[in-house]
Amino acid sequence: HVQLVESGGGSVQAGGALRLSCVYSTAVDNRYSTGWFRQAPGKGREGVATIDSDGTPSCADFVKGRFAISRDNAKNTVYLQMNSLKPEDTAMYYCTADTLPARVLITTPWHSGYWGQGTQVTVS
Repeated sequence: HVQLVESGGGSVQAGGALRLSCVYSTAVDNRYSTGWFRQAPGKGREGVATIDSDGTPSCADFVKGRFAISRDNAKNTVYLQMNSLKPEDTAMYYCTADTLPARVLITTPWHSGYWGQGTQVTVS
């Protein structure tokens, strides 16, 4: 049974920073890309950043220069460092894993891979 467990969400003021973490089961091996999607109330799910097992990232245009994704394969953990947060970044953030390449995964919000339960990020 594959599990992805997110942490690190919270409430911050605009301009602040948060670091999201997602610990995933060991079954998520180097065949999998991992990453982050988000969904705000009344909006669709959108890809934020994804990363291949070799560390190659893919990031949405709206977070370039502000967010950074990284992955520690030894710890089975993927991170999302979020800086210069804006109110429009408010959403539920979901960790995900799939065998799609990261550059494809980021554009596939309803893929059939694995999802975490989500962690709320609120920027005011």
